[in-house]
Amino acid sequence: MSMNGHRFRCYPNRTQENILLRWIGCQRFIYNSKVREDRYFRAFARKALSLTGQKPPIDQQYSQFIGPDTAWLREVPSQVLRNGAVRWKQAYRRFFQKLSGRPTLHGKGGEQSVWLTRELFAFEDDGEGGYFLRIGTKKHPLGRLRYVSDRPHDLPASIVISINAGQWHVSFATEDDVIYPKPAEIQAELSQWDETDLRAATLGVDRGIANPACTCAGKVYDFDPVQKARMEKKIRQRRRWQRRMARRTKGSSGWHKARKRVARTYTYASNVRKDFAHKVSHDLVTAPGVRMVVMEDLKVASMSRRPKAKVNDRGRPVANGARAKAGLNKAILNSAWGRIKTYAQYKAPRNNVLFLVVPPHHSSQECAVCGHIHPDNRPSQSRFVCQRCGQTDHADHNASRVIAQRGVRKVVGQCKSDQKVGAVRPEPLSPDSYAGGDQNKPQAGQHPSAHRSSKPETMPTTAQAV
Repeated sequence: MSMNGHRFRCYPNRTQENILLRWIGCQRFIYNSKVREDRYFRAFARKALSLTGQKPPIDQQYSQFIGPDTAWLREVPSQVLRNGAVRWKQAYRRFFQKLSGRPTLHGKGGEQSVWLTRELFAFEDDGEGGYFLRIGTKKHPLGRLRYVSDRPHDLPASIVISINAGQWHVSFATEDDVIYPKPAEIQAELSQWDETDLRAATLGVDRGIANPACTCAGKVYDFDPVQKARMEKKIRQRRRWQRRMARRTKGSSGWHKARKRVARTYTYASNVRKDFAHKVSHDLVTAPGVRMVVMEDLKVASMSRRPKAKVNDRGRPVANGARAKAGLNKAILNSAWGRIKTYAQYKAPRNNVLFLVVPPHHSSQECAVCGHIHPDNRPSQSRFVCQRCGQTDHADHNASRVIAQRGVRKVVGQCKSDQKVGAVRPEPLSPDSYAGGDQNKPQAGQHPSAHRSSKPETMPTTAQAV
């Protein structure tokens, strides 16, 4: 069994919006109340001797939060309140599994959502192969919620209705009967292949700032010029509405309007990056003849971390390149490195493709032909010149070939990750041995995009990419 995620736009009317916002607020109140209750018990367990050895209760009780001061909680279905407590317990379960920290308070800003189980919704057949979504109970009816689905789906056990920057979405997960191979099974199969055949079926991907993704087959993925222009326009709009928001009274209708307009500028850029990552990841795992996709194991969170402040002997801050690092962090996050890796990782097994990550050390300084590693091999951001064999190539394309070769050696058991600067890798690989063959190979010293556009000829749609 496998899970398929769905996320569709929905369009509630004004009355339905008010009801859903009330449900969201009540469920958030129960969740935050459970967080405060847990903090209260843990604080007294450390101070009271009589509570030594007793663990704070981790349950789904919420009736203690309904009283004379919170009588408004009775105006929503009890399932909404119960699901708030269940959400808190699920978050605590993730903490025990060491997948996240302890549950924290949820604020009113950003994306807000309410989790609804089967008692609160029903999909009704519209007679044309689609469904209507009916929300609410007999005592608390919401009515029929209009949503737009771009593909057929099965009926889920629960749904999440969310709002962000004034846009409503309904999302859920469904199960199907298709059994996909596990990554370990695909790797066991590929480990029996001949090394030459495996190199021909391997696609190395180098992620960068100038080019978000470049493959060893010569494809370069980048945002469309229209998307770049629109995102720049959104940045200018954001700054303008932020100035207007600062001049207005906090909490007024004009302030809320400006705040929503600022949020929409962030939403557009996020949607563009999601769409780009889905299309790139889909194109990578469905490329003809590709059975393995290899990327660098980049620590994006560490690479985009804010630098630690430095002070002089008098305790005053000194310049440490924080402004330049902030620009680099922004460029890294805007390139959608993490999303491309995450999406390709779950799409690869569905296409019988192995997704692999390799150490990123010296990948931009290593020659894909002779294996020589030296900082002088890369005289500029886009140019690669090997100081040993004289091989010239675009730096991103050379790095993608190196990444593909590291993935092949990792599968066949020949990966050596302890090379030092100036070392030469034994058994050099042929410069023509990469997925895609000679037809997409760029000339020496020439950018891969000179042989093809920066965007693939047939870029899949978002619906196909998912």
